[in-house]
Amino acid sequence: MPSRNLGIAAIVIVLALALLPLSGSRYALDLSTQVLIYCLFALSLNVLIGYIGNVSFGHAAYFAIGGYSCVILLTTYQWPLMLALPAAIVVSGLAAAAIGYFCVRLTEIYFAMLTLAFAMLVWGVAFKWKDVTGGDDGFTGVLMPKLLEDHANFFWFTLVSVSVGVALLWMICHSAFGLTLVAIRENAVRAGFVGVDTRKMRWAAFTVAGTFAGLAGALFGMYNRGMYIENAFWTESAQVLIMVLLGGIHSFIGPLIGAAVLYLLQIVTNQYTPYWPTVLGTILLIVVLVLPDGLTGLAKRFRIFSGS
Repeated sequence: MPSRNLGIAAIVIVLALALLPLSGSRYALDLSTQVLIYCLFALSLNVLIGYIGNVSFGHAAYFAIGGYSCVILLTTYQWPLMLALPAAIVVSGLAAAAIGYFCVRLTEIYFAMLTLAFAMLVWGVAFKWKDVTGGDDGFTGVLMPKLLEDHANFFWFTLVSVSVGVALLWMICHSAFGLTLVAIRENAVRAGFVGVDTRKMRWAAFTVAGTFAGLAGALFGMYNRGMYIENAFWTESAQVLIMVLLGGIHSFIGPLIGAAVLYLLQIVTNQYTPYWPTVLGTILLIVVLVLPDGLTGLAKRFRIFSGS
């Protein structure tokens, strides 16, 4: 029953968002588009953190790879969107598979630091390969399909793409594969004893996470009509990590809530004060010290108190 109610709620939310362009507010469209992209980005990271129990400090690498691949194929090679977008997703997935092959050989803090090292390598390539990526000037002037030049059309395209991505991640995380990941997270040694190849499963989870991060990055690059080296920097990985922690790592919808809340809070904070990094640090302290289960854990706690 909870899954059915969640499915109904998801359909209602998607339909409500689909009507947003009728409001005539360009600001609401742009803001919602960015929130949707970061929701998918955060949800992809939660495959690693929430389900397999591995913390990645370099998830922005695949976000950037997907974004750069898509905008370069659209602009430099003038590929049609129906080819450029899937190709960007595949490139991100292959990059995640290649990097993940080495990362999953380590565990805990060594795994986390290796993901950061590879992410900084991606950032370095984007910075130095100026002829292809634009270097520190960024890759701008992206050629977009005429149909998606309209902001309402691009919002609908993003809504459909993110909805499909979330639905696929839901099926993956609630399949036998997802349950196996949870078993590894809870007790990797015991899972290995019953015949689970824990390293291969962690590698598969790493690849899945990178693939969907690439989709989010491709949407981000098209929305901003460009990609910049900052999108591959460790601060981008830190921000999406905080989104996941804020929402709740042991809940599928937690990262969606965390991404929406943190991004909207950043927009509001920047309108009144330049001290967003201070606010972000305070949020991280509160989550770590007071809300280890995030906002979804807080909601469950209040529900228990209200029923007692």
